[in-house]
Amino acid sequence: MSKSDFPVPGQTLSVGEVAKRSGVAVSTLHFYETKGLIHSLRTGGNQRRYPRGVLRRVAVIKVAQRTGIPLASIQSALAKLPQGRAPTAEDWAELSRVWRSELDERIRRLSQLRDQLDDCIGCGCLSLKTCPLRNPQDALGALGAGPRLLEPGAG
Repeated sequence: MSKSDFPVPGQTLSVGEVAKRSGVAVSTLHFYETKGLIHSLRTGGNQRRYPRGVLRRVAVIKVAQRTGIPLASIQSALAKLPQGRAPTAEDWAELSRVWRSELDERIRRLSQLRDQLDDCIGCGCLSLKTCPLRNPQDALGALGAGPRLLEPGAG
């Protein structure tokens, strides 16, 4: 470890400072760190110190979570950004473009589910044979009852 790897007083924030300024619990920051969403340096006394750019990273994480983006997608997206700086406006534009397509797909699926639910409420059968909600996309049902995937050549 080189001297430049150690946190510089005044240029880094303690975990408590990050928690206070971001409105996120210390335990959440520790969780984000274990998931690789944010990174800290350690002092000689093994205390966490975060670069100031972590505040913007935390803000991006919270906004993405609020819109329903899974943590795995957030992690994947942030992994493409340099660790040493806060996400820029250009970074945010790219992240939001990718997440927008994920949200559009989720909205499409939820709208389809909602429409199927309306039909199901009218029927009320919840049949294993015909209900698209109880047994969605039943590709093997036409082959008969039983464990079709376990039979040689089935599926």
